[in-house]
Amino acid sequence: MFVVLLTYEKPLETIDALLAGHVRFLEEQYARGVFLASGRRVPRTGGVILARAESSEALLRILADDPFYREGAARYELIEFSPTKAAPGLKALLA
Repeated sequence: MFVVLLTYEKPLETIDALLAGHVRFLEEQYARGVFLASGRRVPRTGGVILARAESSEALLRILADDPFYREGAARYELIEFSPTKAAPGLKALLA
């Protein structure tokens, strides 16, 4: 499992112009079961994605389709971890 930290590299005007495509990208990855949760950082300097992937390389190939990535609007940091505990409603994350 991975935590993906996005940090905006371009002004919010550029981010906002790419947002519809980014949201479509997110929806596609949710439908595929890759993304489990996502949202904006506070303050609005980027975003966070909780993702499942076979490897960091596989996840990077997926993220390369994000308009934010393609346009150089955000940089991505991947943090891999193995979940061993979860709240009762989130036990599926341990599978």
